[in-house]
Amino acid sequence: MPLSEHEQKLLEQLEKQLHEDDPKFANSMGSDPIRSWSTRHIVIGVLGTIAGILLLLVGVSLQNIFLGVLGFIVMGAGVYFATLRRAAGGKSKSAKSGKSKNSFMSNLEERWDERRRGEES
Repeated sequence: MPLSEHEQKLLEQLEKQLHEDDPKFANSMGSDPIRSWSTRHIVIGVLGTIAGILLLLVGVSLQNIFLGVLGFIVMGAGVYFATLRRAAGGKSKSAKSGKSKNSFMSNLEERWDERRRGEES
């Protein structure tokens, strides 16, 4: 079931909060909104991988070990390049005051309390 726009915004805020509070844990979880996939990297990496496979096959068919090893290395480099992630919009971290974090958390707590009060009535 897809999330509503409000839920998506709330989720993005929570992710940003997690990255600000505990970046080491957030990076270990693998969800990093600061980094994104680059289409250019993927295309170049796939083309490099295909070129590497072709070099490998030509090396095997000509029984040339050097060409086969070179093809394997080019293929590996292409896969590596395709899986690289780049920083989205640069790595500019804005210095936020403690008030914004506290107000965000207090808003969440207030909403939670309102929901709880609504269930008890």
